[in-house]
Amino acid sequence: MMLRLTRFDHRAPSTLAEAVRLVAESRGKAELLGGGTDLFPGMKRGLFEPKVVVSLRHVRELHGVRRNPDGGLTVGATTTLRELSQDRAVRSSYTALAVAAGLVANPQIRAMATVGGNLCSDTRCNYYDQSYLWRQAVDFCLKKDGDICRVAPGSPRCWAVSSSDLAPVCVALGAGVRLVSVRGDRILPTREFFHDDGMAHLGMSADEILADLILPPPDGTVSAYLKLRRRGSTDFPVLGVALALRMDPEGRCNRARIVVGAVAPSPVEVEEAERALEGQPLTDDVIDRAAELVYAAVRPMDNTDLTPYHRKRMAKLFVRRGLASLRPPSRAD
Repeated sequence: MMLRLTRFDHRAPSTLAEAVRLVAESRGKAELLGGGTDLFPGMKRGLFEPKVVVSLRHVRELHGVRRNPDGGLTVGATTTLRELSQDRAVRSSYTALAVAAGLVANPQIRAMATVGGNLCSDTRCNYYDQSYLWRQAVDFCLKKDGDICRVAPGSPRCWAVSSSDLAPVCVALGAGVRLVSVRGDRILPTREFFHDDGMAHLGMSADEILADLILPPPDGTVSAYLKLRRRGSTDFPVLGVALALRMDPEGRCNRARIVVGAVAPSPVEVEEAERALEGQPLTDDVIDRAAELVYAAVRPMDNTDLTPYHRKRMAKLFVRRGLASLRPPSRAD
């Protein structure tokens, strides 16, 4: 059966101020269009039913990578994932972000999909990401049109998982987002932007537009991102591990961030594993200890591809691999 888009009004503003006004006038009935790689498939499945689609593709002020006075970067929301993955400053100072952007879907989608769109990607679940007729056959789910979570029927909440590759990396890097509405601008740390709720997973109001991703000065931080999916391309992550470390001249870890994506409605920061690394050299024993703490902390559910136990085991393996890759060379080397 061919899935078709429902009828909607299309608006294509040329300025951010105009886009903000159109979103406010829609009174919560608008969806924002960046590349459309997540929005349009969702609309065809009946997951999104906007009356108005506001395209941001012609708003030039939302595009590109700019250097900040403090040495950090500002990435416009409509910058494509291909552009982000290939940007020289991002690749050299925020390696994990470039890697994560380069692992999203496939080259064709990366050429269309945007940074803002990926950060705001809808949460996913086997019972939710289906056609209307499929969902109707199982009497729908809590996230859309139903009143029961099919993954955890006794739970009062939705357990759909975060599907963004950029999200765990941005939390690990300490990035922020600039949100704009008719009420003004505000900057929110990404660790506060993502909420642990499969239905209300973003900390932004219906009248706000994510305008920019703001990256702090690198300040010697090294980072890595590892992704698990069944196929080598196209698929959403069923596990993503983001690591960001700052090492001292003696080879000890001064600061550590370990964030796991695609195992919960929001990225999971494993603070106990971070504390196990801080002040320590990255020896095999220290790395193994951090990996075991991540294994104990993450609790994937059976709502995406691959089994929860496999994803849990791979989280431990990915932490080991990622930390080993960030280990400074020994003096003998």
